[in-house]
Amino acid sequence: MQLPSFATLSPLLAEVDYVHLMFGAKGVVLAVVIILFLFVALTIFVAFYKLIHVSMAQAQSITFLDKFWDSKRLDDIYRVAEQLKYSPIAAMFRAGYIELSKVKKAAAAAAQQGDQSMHEKLGDSDNVERALARARTSEQTKLENLLPFLATTGSAAPFVGLFGTVWGIMEAFTAISASGKADLAAVAGPIAEALIATALSLASAVPAVIMYNYFQRRLKVLGAEMQNFGNDFTNIVKRHFF
Repeated sequence: MQLPSFATLSPLLAEVDYVHLMFGAKGVVLAVVIILFLFVALTIFVAFYKLIHVSMAQAQSITFLDKFWDSKRLDDIYRVAEQLKYSPIAAMFRAGYIELSKVKKAAAAAAQQGDQSMHEKLGDSDNVERALARARTSEQTKLENLLPFLATTGSAAPFVGLFGTVWGIMEAFTAISASGKADLAAVAGPIAEALIATALSLASAVPAVIMYNYFQRRLKVLGAEMQNFGNDFTNIVKRHFF
């Protein structure tokens, strides 16, 4: 038996009306196709949005770290940090600087009444460290925003597509049973409409999983940089202010 060549199949493939396959279904299958089509569109939107967000966060963080290590005055660094709104490391510095300013004012007021004990000074440095930790947690939450959608799409979309496909095939065989005709023409159309649900589910799930792992890797690097900066800033504060 000779199999059809690609030259023979290509005109047939070109004549396939994919729009009709996606929206020509009825009932449950059509609802599943619409849901999966929304998954595809949202996955593309989230991927581009997070790509811009994470790229800006990394670029501005590099700019801030260069300024931080080159500058000798914290107030100069703070003015730069105020302009880098997308940098999580700059946000950590702003939180630490504000807390340090409060601690210095409280220490100056306490100095007028008497010297602070070593325990009180260590408590002041702990306040700065806690402010940095809170800012780091807040910035990590912002960076991870919308990533659960990619994870959910990657895990749930194939099952939604499989449900639509199984339901469509079940309706196709039910219609064949009712009509009593089992020829290929009666089966091909409904099954093709059902299988488009699986194709759409893969079109949303595969990019979602790839982009989720990609962003997780980049956020892991950013998280390590935030952790290192928090440790470095805490050491600087303890060395020069306490």
